[in-house]
Amino acid sequence: MRAARFHDYGPADVLVIEDAPEPNAGPGEIRIQVAAASVNPVDWKIRAGAVRAFLPIEFPAIPGRDAAGVVDQVGEGVTGVTVGDRVFGLGGLGGASAEYAVLSAWAPVPEAWTLEEAAGAGLAVDTAGAGLDALGDLAGRTLLIEGAAGGVGSAAVAMAVARGATVIGTSSEGKHGYLRALGALPTTYGEGLADRIRELAPNGVDAVLDTAASGSLPDLVAIAGHADRVVTVADGRAGELGVRHISAGNNAALLAEGARGGYTPYLAATYPLDKIAEAHRESERGHTQGKIVVVI
Repeated sequence: MRAARFHDYGPADVLVIEDAPEPNAGPGEIRIQVAAASVNPVDWKIRAGAVRAFLPIEFPAIPGRDAAGVVDQVGEGVTGVTVGDRVFGLGGLGGASAEYAVLSAWAPVPEAWTLEEAAGAGLAVDTAGAGLDALGDLAGRTLLIEGAAGGVGSAAVAMAVARGATVIGTSSEGKHGYLRALGALPTTYGEGLADRIRELAPNGVDAVLDTAASGSLPDLVAIAGHADRVVTVADGRAGELGVRHISAGNNAALLAEGARGGYTPYLAATYPLDKIAEAHRESERGHTQGKIVVVI
């Protein structure tokens, strides 16, 4: 099969398009013919070797954790899905940026989504949902989401609103219309955030979800009033501040939740597979609204 691979850690230029062995679905897994795969910050961090200490990989490696496509193999013990179904979901630390990929968690693609949109949903929805779960019941509570216009942040906004929260989301001013459409009260990030939050929520916020790792975590703890009320899915300094750091857990229930309601993944850019290095470089710039996907 045709796949993007890298044979050593390095910059985006280490990615090459070449033939690779086809994977097969094991027990509890499915294989899809990939229509598109997402490019997430964790993908280029793995490729660059920035997280090798706790996310080791074997070479040659195929980048990408999540994808969407059509089921073509169903592993032993799997029920509720058949060959020909359109699904999106997650596999291991890599393997998605190829003609075939194995998923260990998945959900049906809603009729309202294209397969390219669905490819941008898996890791974002799973990560967002895990962060929200860690904050407890959000119904009737006020939630601040830092980095609300990004892939994880926008999924978190939509899911939190559906769970009954009042959501305040930070982004650059040009993305405020996007946040309003998702159901959030938008504000800008950076200096003076605490004052702007007091104007929007005079009684304060009940919880904070950081999806940006912008260096604001100490300020977010101060705004929340206690580290226990803050969760980050992005900032590795969480432990220093007593903040919980939450990661995606390949949770099929969260994928199904993200596929319900009015949420539609927003695609910032799409690239053909042979331009995947450009897609990685775009993600590394760190200012993407929505998701970047590679079309297979």
